[in-house]
Amino acid sequence: MKFKKHKIKGNLDIIISNYEKEDADSGEILKWNDIQIHGDPKGLRSFAKLILEIADLDQEKIEDKYLPVGAREHYHLNPGIQLAKSSNQVILGRLDAKGTGEFYEIFEPRTKK
Repeated sequence: MKFKKHKIKGNLDIIISNYEKEDADSGEILKWNDIQIHGDPKGLRSFAKLILEIADLDQEKIEDKYLPVGAREHYHLNPGIQLAKSSNQVILGRLDAKGTGEFYEIFEPRTKK
């Protein structure tokens, strides 16, 4: 079984915004990035469908020649093709690897409350 690639319908824009602000008390320069996802209703529904498809995918059923053990299914979303020309390139993928379920090395889980 080869996983069928989904096409984004409607308009979807995914950008990275860089921010810089001086802390009023310490004078320290704070820097951060936001990832902003904007779309019209059709674009947002299409993106949501793509997320659900990859989440529900049984990676174990994909032939090894298409997705080897230890690999993770993913999509490349490119500006001017699946995304608006103003977008950044995006890779949407599974965290768990086929056959092992392992996450990649740089993954750090969120802090539990």
